[in-house]
Amino acid sequence: MKKYDVIVIGSGGGTKLVAPVTQFGKKVAIIEREKLGGTCLNRGCIPSKMLIHVADLAETVREANRFELGIDSDFKVDFDALIKRVTTTIDSESDSIAPFYDKNPNIDHIHGHAKFVGPRIIEVNGEQITADKILIATGAEPAIPDIPGLKGTPFMTYRDALRPKKMPKSMIVLGGGFIAVELGYFYGALGTDVTFLVRSELVRPEDGEIKEEFTRVFSDRFKVHLKTVPESIEYLDGHFRVYIKDKVLEAEALLVTTGTVAQTAELGLENTAVKLKENGNVIVDDHLRTDQEGVWALGDCVGNYLFRHSANFEGEYLFRTLFSDPSDEPINYNYMPYAVFTRPQIGAVGPTEEKLKKEGIDYIVGKTPYSKSAMGMALMAESGMVKLLFDRKSQKLLAGHIIGEEASNMIHMVIAFIHMGATLTDMLEMIYIHPALPELVRNAARDAYRNSL
Repeated sequence: MKKYDVIVIGSGGGTKLVAPVTQFGKKVAIIEREKLGGTCLNRGCIPSKMLIHVADLAETVREANRFELGIDSDFKVDFDALIKRVTTTIDSESDSIAPFYDKNPNIDHIHGHAKFVGPRIIEVNGEQITADKILIATGAEPAIPDIPGLKGTPFMTYRDALRPKKMPKSMIVLGGGFIAVELGYFYGALGTDVTFLVRSELVRPEDGEIKEEFTRVFSDRFKVHLKTVPESIEYLDGHFRVYIKDKVLEAEALLVTTGTVAQTAELGLENTAVKLKENGNVIVDDHLRTDQEGVWALGDCVGNYLFRHSANFEGEYLFRTLFSDPSDEPINYNYMPYAVFTRPQIGAVGPTEEKLKKEGIDYIVGKTPYSKSAMGMALMAESGMVKLLFDRKSQKLLAGHIIGEEASNMIHMVIAFIHMGATLTDMLEMIYIHPALPELVRNAARDAYRNSL
């Protein structure tokens, strides 16, 4: 049996534990059953943002007449060329990883399915290998709801939606989470007639006021059915029929985005001491250790956070504490930031106002709409806001929630403030460039100051 120092299962967030580890003379095996690069590169955040950028351009063109620009909003989309450009770029990036690994004598890239056949024994491609340290980073896959009639139909998941064979004229999206609103927005911006069926609320985890604003704006742009669960689905003559209550919705395409599930079912973890939650997520402690000695897990298969930047953070933590600067420090996420790349954009870090209320924390709120700023006036903003939450006693910034233009960029200054332990006074004493969108953060801080008196 061949023995390695480290075996990494999954080439997404797990890549943080491959090449970097070899600089310490360690022999590493990376096992991947699909294309190298994981979900983010091949079927997630990178291709989706390449497509969504085009959607943003399309929306800008569509709204150009508001700014006295005589641009024909009835533009044409070369959809096939767009998808070919994005997929070719993504495939090229993915294909460049294996040659890089092949040049490193301490890396063995094994293309195949990994399965534990013993506590630290993995079988792949008919051979058994072992290692002192094994890291599980297998990610997640689309969760498919049990709806009568759905099985066997040519519905799409996010994997298919990022590599479509054609642009559908109409689409029904099941779901109201981040993936649903991002991909639904992409297709809708380019001309597909999109309808959303949402079991509860759009972007449900968001701060209440942000969620309310998003729902208002998004529902003006798209047909949205909230608190709606499909009763059954049919696929006839090239069209989907979705039955809801006393109505039947029909569309050419059906996109199912009702969540994800950890890819752990086929890992053979029953042959180890690794324990799983009921939803299939790997159970780890605050050092990302599983119950099996010598086995760690990170990323979407653990599910602490479902972002590539959180998986990267976990990978960097393991690299540091296991290899570059060994220590027994637990992982400390602090507040995990994120963004939703749709229209309007959302950027957030820290707890929602509802969570602060539930935890009994005395806080100060500062809010300002986009329209009450010089750049907001230039953008002719009809929606959007910045909302900041401060601890009343220490006046430290606890959270920021932004909805509107460039929210995914704007939130980074809030992340920095929180990371540095900034107070309301610190934020008010800083000089902000005029006129620029970050003045909205200052304006929200000024509002918080008034509310603190």
